[in-house]
Amino acid sequence: MYRFSNTVIGFLNLFTLLASIPIIGGGLWMARSSTTCESFLQTPLLVIGFVVLIISLAGFIGACFHVAWALWVYLVVMLFLIGTLMGLTVFGFVVASQGGGVQVPGRVYREYHLEDYSPWLRKRIKDPDYWRTIRSCILGSKTCEKLALWTPLDYLEKDMSPIQSGCCKPPTSCNYNAAATIVTQDPDCYRWNNAVSLLCYECDSCKAGVLEDIRRDWHKISVLNIVMLVILIGIYSIGCCAFQNTRRAETDYPYGENRMTKVRPRWDYYWWRWLRDRREQLY
Repeated sequence: MYRFSNTVIGFLNLFTLLASIPIIGGGLWMARSSTTCESFLQTPLLVIGFVVLIISLAGFIGACFHVAWALWVYLVVMLFLIGTLMGLTVFGFVVASQGGGVQVPGRVYREYHLEDYSPWLRKRIKDPDYWRTIRSCILGSKTCEKLALWTPLDYLEKDMSPIQSGCCKPPTSCNYNAAATIVTQDPDCYRWNNAVSLLCYECDSCKAGVLEDIRRDWHKISVLNIVMLVILIGIYSIGCCAFQNTRRAETDYPYGENRMTKVRPRWDYYWWRWLRDRREQLY
């Protein structure tokens, strides 16, 4: 078990050490990119990359070179990482439990309403600075340009992404006939504009479509987090064995041998030793 646990931890941390290099490189590349959307990911990528790099380096050194303090740091950070991941997983399931959209009668796509999502997400998406960046991201992705060539039949038969449904068209319930202007309609009907740079980017339905994309991504990430938690707990258990082995390797005693040197022997030890010496003198 001594060689097995240390070898496994060493190989696992060597793999994660190498894997952290492209993560950091991707974050640095995004930091230099002029695309607004990518700037959202650069900070999390850099933080994750450097944390993985430091943890892996400490675990690799501790396991392969029997450095107990490095493994101790590795296990403490791993425990913190497992706790953080558990909290994020629970938070993701709670926040992303609401939403999902409403099926439009006679259409394949769904429409999304801002009030159906959690208050935390609504507060986040309504922040002007945050939404300005997201809006620039949607414009840069040219998502709505894909619908420019659609025919009326396509709107009946084809599906849309949440962002296309909320940002690229007015709500299906809107009626722009002159006789219908006196009827109260969805506020997004009055926010719609045919200009390519405006469309329904300031509509609540557009914000709801963005939240639906986030909700779906969080569900996928939460499932991945559960898998990662199982793997991390397994690695943490092996790391504890490697830590015990490393502490044992720092002494000159093999496993199981009595290491107590400060305890004074009992009186019968000296009596037995005196008898042994007398017997050797007689024979």
